[in-house]
Amino acid sequence: MKLLMIEDNKSVSEMMSMFFQKENWEVVFAYDGDEAIELFNQHAQEWDVITLDLNLPGKDGMEVAKEIRDVSQTVPIIMLTARDSESDQVLGLEYADEYVTKPFSPITLIARIKALYRRSGLQEEHKAQEKAQEKKFDIQTKHFKLSSATREAYLLEQEIPDLTPKEFDLLKALSSKPKQVFTREQLLQQVWGYDYFGDERTVDAHIKKLRHKVEQVGPQIIQTVWGVGYKFDDSDVQTK
Repeated sequence: MKLLMIEDNKSVSEMMSMFFQKENWEVVFAYDGDEAIELFNQHAQEWDVITLDLNLPGKDGMEVAKEIRDVSQTVPIIMLTARDSESDQVLGLEYADEYVTKPFSPITLIARIKALYRRSGLQEEHKAQEKAQEKKFDIQTKHFKLSSATREAYLLEQEIPDLTPKEFDLLKALSSKPKQVFTREQLLQQVWGYDYFGDERTVDAHIKKLRHKVEQVGPQIIQTVWGVGYKFDDSDVQTK
């Protein structure tokens, strides 16, 4: 198991480290909210369980949980906090799967982590079965298809891997109208919203990352139209 423990109290981390070692788990520790997000994003698809203290310096636990959920809706999160009011628990469970109040028994926490890990595995198996049975594609061309329901995109029957929410939305916007040229401003408006005040280079940076992921499964389908913007075109894709 690969575990991310986000806990600003180093004595608690050191204590739990001994118990984690006995389980032969790979554990990474973060001691504030900003460090937690940085470490999570480095291996976003690899974490099996996250334990998250609600009271953190920098970004608090609720902010961290929200940012994690923006990237992954499935990684199991156990919220750790000294708070024990019902309202705090309900608020925490908006993003977390379980809620453990301090002080806690290390053995109890280990057991909760194991149970959540097993349960999440079963949930993922059920979700995979449901996707296989119910998957519908709202965009489909000769070589490409995209499902908004599952937020998956396929080129030549291979899934384009690890799409972030913005990359998926960008790909959806382009592929919804094949061969139509979109300016950077149009893409900013459609993907980031009319109130987004970012630089148009934001689009270029996301296109670059999106192209890299597309090229992992097939030829490039995001084309640059010099002096104008970008378009989706899979008409020249060659199959073996």
